[in-house]
Amino acid sequence: MTGPPSPARLYHDQGYVLVKGLLSAGEAETYRQECHAVLARLRGGDPTWGSARALAGRPTELRHCHDAQFRSAAFSRLMLDPRFTGLAAALIGSENVQLHHTKIFVKPASNGSPFPLHQDFAHFPHTRHTVAAAIFHFDDAPEEKGCVRVVPGSHKGGPLPHVEEGGWHLPPARWPLEAAVPVEAEAGDVLFLSYLTVHGSGVNRSPEPRTTLLIQFRDPEDRPADDVHRSRGQGMMLRGVDPAGPAG
Repeated sequence: MTGPPSPARLYHDQGYVLVKGLLSAGEAETYRQECHAVLARLRGGDPTWGSARALAGRPTELRHCHDAQFRSAAFSRLMLDPRFTGLAAALIGSENVQLHHTKIFVKPASNGSPFPLHQDFAHFPHTRHTVAAAIFHFDDAPEEKGCVRVVPGSHKGGPLPHVEEGGWHLPPARWPLEAAVPVEAEAGDVLFLSYLTVHGSGVNRSPEPRTTLLIQFRDPEDRPADDVHRSRGQGMMLRGVDPAGPAG
């Protein structure tokens, strides 16, 4: 008798995998509080794409910050947690895992901004396509909260042409958000997805915020194709070594 497919098998077949309960409910709550404390100390602008507001059909809001590990040591510890780094290594097929960047995302209650469908590849292309994202959920993310939506198997089609119309995304007429599969999650779950997987998210219509941390990572031998999207922590080794030296 065979068991359920491994996370790595699901990731390679579908382009994403939701890992349930990687963090405990208590850990998720601690990180949720830390995210909101970090954002309360900042005076950041709203990064909502113009195309996202058009998608929502009404004013929406998004709160975020880059380089979370430079704002709080709690996120530095999480980036190096072997529960995360071991999975990351298995998914990209490398013992070595290197940081690309981190972001805190909070969709405020009732009007949290959506994202049109897109591939992360379009924002920071690499040569070997090992780049992946880990989205840590620090509170529940049902569809009502604007959970991530994905197009399973879309990573197998390779890079797709994007348009710059209020953001950098796929043409909405050909790639409607409603056609993507909602990936509802609970606090403590982590969604891993390839940077070639088509994904987006809906409006948070619930009375509670949706709080996540994004960690984007890669095999250190996977070099950037363009000198774009640099971050302060880029190149940090989360697991193993960098056999090729700094990528810049």
